[in-house]
Amino acid sequence: MPDIIQLLPDSVANQIAAGEVVQRPASVVKELMENSIDAGSSNVQVVVRDGGKGLIQIIDNGSGMSETDARLSFERHATSKIKEANDLFAIQTMGFRGEALASIAAVAEVEMKSRVGNNQIGTSIRISGTKLVEHEPTSCPEGTSISVKNLFFNIPARRKFLKSSSLELKHIISEFQR
Repeated sequence: MPDIIQLLPDSVANQIAAGEVVQRPASVVKELMENSIDAGSSNVQVVVRDGGKGLIQIIDNGSGMSETDARLSFERHATSKIKEANDLFAIQTMGFRGEALASIAAVAEVEMKSRVGNNQIGTSIRISGTKLVEHEPTSCPEGTSISVKNLFFNIPARRKFLKSSSLELKHIISEFQR
């Protein structure tokens, strides 16, 4: 019998892993809000269109990210929260696994603008289905703005199972009420 087991391409593995983190637009809002809170934000704005299927935008005034950190934040298992296994016993943040942004970027079109307070220039990154489309310096306020567009654009079966825009919006609102 010939060998039949093969390694999946990274893009396929990322889409499968994304299903664990991103089930619906409310999952995206939850993950991005937790990132904003972990970044020390005192002001977080949320914009949602079409129940989150068309657009989810989170704008915060948190600590922001350097150019390198902004790019690395979209890699799986890239995190600022832990460095070794013992750190798992003293987690003080909402997120720590380094999965959220990679998972979101695997199933959507994402634009991030981020600037650390002491830097004059920030970073703009656009990713579409894990592919880096743009990475350049930009003028932006301190903190981070993330726009997630066309959720599940590259997985039609997942997009088809999303509910109506009004029901998806209700799921998003319930995330705020927890």
